[in-house]
Amino acid sequence: MVDGPLYTTNPETGAVHLHSPTLLPKAGGFLWNNRMMLQMNCRGYATAQFMQPEPAKYAHGPAQEAKTFMQPEHPYFSHHPGRFFYLRDNDTKKIFSAPFAPVNAPLDKFDFIIGQSSLIWNIEKDGIQIELKLSLTTDDVIELWQVTVSNISGDYKTVSLFPYFPIGYMSWMNQSADFDPTLNGIIADSITPYQKIDDYYKNTALQDKTFFLADRSPNAWLANQEAFEGDSGLGNPTALKQDQLANTPAHYETPAAVMQFDLELATGQSSKHRFLFGPAKDKTAISRFKVQYFGAAHNFDQASAHYANHISSGKGCLSVQTPDKTFDHFVNNWLPRQAFYLGDVNRLSTDPQTRNYLQDHIGMTYIKPELTRASFIKALSQQAASGEMPEGILLSNQAELKYINQVPHADHCIWLPISLQAYLSETGDFTLLDEILPFKNSTESASILEHINRAMNWLIKNRDDRGLSYIKQGDWCDPMNMVGHKGRGVSGWLSLATAYALKEWADICTQANKLALVSKYLLDAEAFNNAVNTHLWDGQWYARGITDDGVKFGVSTDLEGRIFLNPQSWALLSGAAGPEQTDAMLGQIDSQLATPYGVTILAPAYTKMREDIGRVTQKFPGSAENGAVYNHASIFYAYSLYKTDNADRAYDVLRKMLPDETDAIKRGQLPTFIPNYYRGAYHQFPRTAGISSQLFNTGTVAWYYRCVIEELFGLKGSHGTLLIEPKLPAEWDKATARRTFAGATFNVTYLRRQDCTKLAVSVNGQPLNKPQIKNIKPGVSYDVSVILPYENQARRIPS
Repeated sequence: MVDGPLYTTNPETGAVHLHSPTLLPKAGGFLWNNRMMLQMNCRGYATAQFMQPEPAKYAHGPAQEAKTFMQPEHPYFSHHPGRFFYLRDNDTKKIFSAPFAPVNAPLDKFDFIIGQSSLIWNIEKDGIQIELKLSLTTDDVIELWQVTVSNISGDYKTVSLFPYFPIGYMSWMNQSADFDPTLNGIIADSITPYQKIDDYYKNTALQDKTFFLADRSPNAWLANQEAFEGDSGLGNPTALKQDQLANTPAHYETPAAVMQFDLELATGQSSKHRFLFGPAKDKTAISRFKVQYFGAAHNFDQASAHYANHISSGKGCLSVQTPDKTFDHFVNNWLPRQAFYLGDVNRLSTDPQTRNYLQDHIGMTYIKPELTRASFIKALSQQAASGEMPEGILLSNQAELKYINQVPHADHCIWLPISLQAYLSETGDFTLLDEILPFKNSTESASILEHINRAMNWLIKNRDDRGLSYIKQGDWCDPMNMVGHKGRGVSGWLSLATAYALKEWADICTQANKLALVSKYLLDAEAFNNAVNTHLWDGQWYARGITDDGVKFGVSTDLEGRIFLNPQSWALLSGAAGPEQTDAMLGQIDSQLATPYGVTILAPAYTKMREDIGRVTQKFPGSAENGAVYNHASIFYAYSLYKTDNADRAYDVLRKMLPDETDAIKRGQLPTFIPNYYRGAYHQFPRTAGISSQLFNTGTVAWYYRCVIEELFGLKGSHGTLLIEPKLPAEWDKATARRTFAGATFNVTYLRRQDCTKLAVSVNGQPLNKPQIKNIKPGVSYDVSVILPYENQARRIPS
């Protein structure tokens, strides 16, 4: 245990300080630029990938592994890639490693600092202090490492620093590594394995080298992992038992980058070292990096500062102060950062799923709306003339649809008006609807308005005789791949989501004065709602769908997968659920889906394959879509609760997505990002319930930001007007928010008063007849006072 709190937060910088490497061993942070992503945990293990143009790695595990996407609950093991620094006291011969692994020796001090644009460790052991700082560059695939070793004892110290960067098993065809004195670095070479002749020519452009450069010459080096480790293991490497490393290369052996720096430090004296780590195509590129970042004393620091500036450009449009300090810290610092990451680099994919691409840019609407605008143009330019949207959006001419994007799903069209509504509310940019775009594989072009009309018509057309939407091989739940693979299965959720999308599109058309089809789309939306109520209401909740063989599932007679969250949430959004249905649904969600870590996506979790539903039932019970607290589904629920004036319930959903001091150890995560899920199956597997997936790629984030801005604090745009419609939880007596909108700044105070009977808003001391701020002047700061009544209605929130 640690003396004092497990972690602390810096209110000025937003940084989170973790004070133990053992209580939250998987806790970490991530950094990115437009070509790479790096996730580091507190102990020094790392997962990194870069684009060339498809995802690839430059540090590898001990076996050839999938290189394209991160895995949930990623396991770490002794030979997992990482970034480690051994320290040896040359008088006592004792060693320890920083940040913690692989030696895992108890430390005198451990401080892991997750910052917006850097990761820092301050480590102390036996009178030696080592500070590690990791940053990236804005454009290059390079890790910038700064390491400072200090003598904080009262004695003269003779120590050796050994940076150990395992490069790992690069290729079964060809791999090697050696020290290059002209570059002052270890260069590992490989040839990406291939079979087809055509791949040879394609692979000639790959960056198959990994380099580790130092800003000073080492006393010795090793480029051979086996020679470093020997028979003693990484906890006590054989090579460190000798005075000097043996300068051994790797010849078709597993490469590693190890250097030795012998230091003599008087009391209070420090030694600073800088390193570059990354991939390259050839030595010419590596030489350029050496000159660029080590060529002048300030280059390294400038690169780090430029990167920090880029990250700070995504700071968002809202800062808040409420009675909930954990919530404030996340919203003010980490929520916009995660939303920026997702919209900035599209999850580091060349073919992001269409649903993810559009939803992630909801979040970007509040950060860099010009990128959201461009995303609509990019997506709709790849739409078929029939109105059908592609499975994924190709971001470059070299990209191709891969993996899940080769499986037909039925939901992609619905996200167009839903995402567009957020963008138009924030920007008022209705001129977007008049942009003329082509259709894919067609000579025809049309306005964006017509593109979305066709998408809506495609949804209307693709339903069965009952009026329910065909599911194909999945909808939003893409592993639900066998419900409709024969062409007959239907989705209750998609039918409701289509109704909601049609209503959103009708509303957009009304705002844009494009009235010709509004009534038709509203009638079609009602038809979808009626079909769901006729065929899928199960008495207490809505069924999830009907299989190819005509079997309803997600119903009370099911032993597993009895109730799904999504149909209930979207029945609220679409208006399908009446008051009695709503009360029944909420009660069943409380009793069957609620857990201390949030609301699960379904329950009970499946424990065996159901061949009429698909591979979602093969996932481990309580993981991912099979019964986890799947935060993307949970945020839909929160949004639907806000839209139906269930503010206290909605905030409860938001708050349970964030770990805090009471359950951070159980979840295994710090409150610096929302993961795509926490383990569910709370009643089936209580020991593992609540564990974080550690994956920060999730559509949850954009919706969370939207909920906080537009619903919780009620600061929503509409044609350049700021609407003030807050939905604060009843336990908040006061709060403040600072919101930028339409080029202006709004400093908003919220206060509940006993003498208030209805919402009252004033601006710069002048009361408003309606809670709307019009004629906003860019560059002006507005002081807004919002007075709210106390709410005494009964609340039912799951424990």
